[in-house]
Amino acid sequence: MTKREEYEQKTEQLLAPIMEANGFEMVDVEYVKEAGTWYLRAYIDKPGGITVDDCEIVNRALGALLDRDDFIEESYILEVSSPGLGRPLKKERDFVRSQGEEVEIRTYRMVERQKEFRGVLKTWDKETVTIETEEGQEQVFDRDNIALIRLAFDF
Repeated sequence: MTKREEYEQKTEQLLAPIMEANGFEMVDVEYVKEAGTWYLRAYIDKPGGITVDDCEIVNRALGALLDRDDFIEESYILEVSSPGLGRPLKKERDFVRSQGEEVEIRTYRMVERQKEFRGVLKTWDKETVTIETEEGQEQVFDRDNIALIRLAFDF
């Protein structure tokens, strides 16, 4: 397990009782470096959507626990937010929630001379993800070749 995975896992454990106490759902936790700065991000949700006040409640509670346990070596910025548009599908519950929804898939390697696809999420398992394209065709992707799969959004 990498240090990053360990930090994310420990943060999820600290976050779980906060989520339960407030009736929120933990969507994801990520520890990433952007432009030389480390960010610990918690994405949370609830029916009807998350408010700024909800994020503040979780930020304060989680921040206090992180200060207490102090297991992250580097300095970092804690951010708590709603997953918003373009939510990535990572966990089984993300796929269940998004079945029948339009998704975007980016692949590592070219498939039929392209790397970006869009369609309705039909089925998935440990090895593959299947979407139905606008043309009504089913397209199957190897999970190993999927760089990103997220809910599609239109502007």
